Amino acid sequence: MESANQDINLNSPNKGLLSDAMTDVPVDNTAAARTCVPEGLTLAEEEELRSELAKVEEEIGTLRQVLAAKERHCGELKRKLGLTPLDGLKQNLSKSWHDVQVSNAYLSASSTLEDWNEKLTQSEAYKKTQETLSQAGQKTSAALSNVGSVISRKLGDMRNSATFKSFEDRVGTIKSRVVGSRENSTDGLHSPSGAGDKAPQDNTPF
Repeated sequence: MESANQDINLNSPNKGLLSDAMTDVPVDNTAAARTCVPEGLTLAEEEELRSELAKVEEEIGTLRQVLAAKERHCGELKRKLGLTPLDGLKQNLSKSWHDVQVSNAYLSASSTLEDWNEKLTQSEAYKKTQETLSQAGQKTSAALSNVGSVISRKLGDMRNSATFKSFEDRVGTIKSRVVGSRENSTDGLHSPSGAGDKAPQDNTPF
């Protein structure tokens, strides 16, 4: 039954008149926006704020255009001077580091670190540690010096011992024998009455 009524309404000759009447109703967006006025503002205050907002946005757009023109002019000047983007980056980094060094935060941090360093070096624990390390270094140097002295004394005693002298004498004797035998063999090879002389032949008749 309801579907039949809907078909009758859709097929009604007044359907076009109803849709035309609905589409001809004007929609005021400004009025719709004004219905959402923030609390505590009157309509006059809202109009004033909106007007100021429009002016600020217009000024921002103008400043952006001016900035873009200035940047293009700056790029042309750098190109004529032969400056590369790397040079600009170095200059920006140097300026940034200089700004950091002269900033209040950096100066305050440097002063705080200096105070900490002074307090640390003047503390009793630091002084005791330095004294302990100094004493340990002196003891180590003395121990190494004693070890060197002991080794030198041991070597001297060993060279002066009878065993070392006997061994040294034997080495000298062997050396002299080897040198003497080499000299004798050399003299035999260069002797004028060597094996090159022929023995006299016996011509006695049988």
